Amino acid sequence: MSVGAPRGLASSGQKPIAEILHPLSAAEEPHSVTVNIGGDKQEAGLTNGTPVETSSPASTSSLFNRLQLDDDLEADVRDPYVDAAETRDLFVTVDDPKKHVSTMETYITYRVSTKTTRVEFDLPEYCVRRRYQDFDWLRIKLEDSQPTHLIPPLPEKFVMKGVVDRFSEEFVETRMKALDKFLKRVADHPVLSFNPHLNAFLTAKDLNKRQGLALLTKVGESVKHVAGGYKLRARPPEFCAMGEYLDTFSQKLGTIDRIAQRILKEQSEYLTELREYGTVYSSWVGSEDELRRPLEGVAGCVTTCCSALDDLSENMTQDFLPVLREYVLYIESMKNVLRKRDQSQAEYEGRLEAAILRKQEDSRTPMPAEVEKCQDKVECFNADLKADWERWQSNKRQDFKQLLTGMADKNINHYEKCQAAWESLITLLQDKQTEDKTSETN
Repeated sequence: MSVGAPRGLASSGQKPIAEILHPLSAAEEPHSVTVNIGGDKQEAGLTNGTPVETSSPASTSSLFNRLQLDDDLEADVRDPYVDAAETRDLFVTVDDPKKHVSTMETYITYRVSTKTTRVEFDLPEYCVRRRYQDFDWLRIKLEDSQPTHLIPPLPEKFVMKGVVDRFSEEFVETRMKALDKFLKRVADHPVLSFNPHLNAFLTAKDLNKRQGLALLTKVGESVKHVAGGYKLRARPPEFCAMGEYLDTFSQKLGTIDRIAQRILKEQSEYLTELREYGTVYSSWVGSEDELRRPLEGVAGCVTTCCSALDDLSENMTQDFLPVLREYVLYIESMKNVLRKRDQSQAEYEGRLEAAILRKQEDSRTPMPAEVEKCQDKVECFNADLKADWERWQSNKRQDFKQLLTGMADKNINHYEKCQAAWESLITLLQDKQTEDKTSETN
């Protein structure tokens, strides 16, 4: 194999490393980055062919258009992982949280159930209990042993004491759903699902988190060694586009999260006032016998509206915000893989430059084998990162379509309940008016 730019770099239009050892002139520096998606060139960002202004936050409605939530599912059908998902042979579920109290600590464990037909497993079904730190151990092991792949994020471990009760039913339920999603993403991955650490996590009754599997760990350690002080010459355009997309996407999610938090706060305050408002009508009934039915009707309408608003707020807290936060963490995971890829390329460029200098001094000096190894490592990074990027984009489209559809349904349900309640009050008032006229006539 000839030593030069990795195939992943050459395919992106970048010059071979040997040709870019001298500084690039200003004329050679690209002014914009384009990405080839589905055969069409697009500007890096969240919009279809339109550069994204990152200096000022966009409105929520325009953001959703920028998330490329196309109703046409053909893009997902073209995803190479979709067909593999139809023939899955590993199914995992996280459920049944249980609280454990001892003299030393209090913690929650979750049941992890596995069904599989893979030959790597001795049995077709397993059922073990794991706590959060076991999931954290698995993710760290996956990062170390599969450094070229995107590892799904875990929900954040630490919560603010006094603000969130980590043993409350709501918190445990939310964390359980996040852990279940994490494990399902790993189990559905065509590479990560075959990792021996995952096998141990799913099958071992007593998980020995200090156990060996040293061979896989060495793979991860090798990526951490970067050419000391060597600066990356130029990241390939397609990976520049990924980084810019992640920055813009992160900004938009952060804006939505902040606005959603304010909405929740205002809804909570409004709910408190609304409940007090309904109580006034209920207490009024005792002193106005003639208005008893209308007053009870208004109090009932307010109670219904309170219940509907409470459900809407709960949906945002339990379903909407966790997805936003998961993707914020996903962005950090993707950026971490991009940094590792850059480190690998920098190491390769540094070793190649040193080898070329030695060869210029003595033409008989052979090209070191370590240069080819570094080149192969970069090519592996490029291929794995591209595949995981496409998979992540496919999952993101499906997740946000489901999220936004659910949000629309919940809002429609909320307003339908409120409308039905107030319409029933109008009917009641009309009936009362008819009764009063009949009484006067008689």
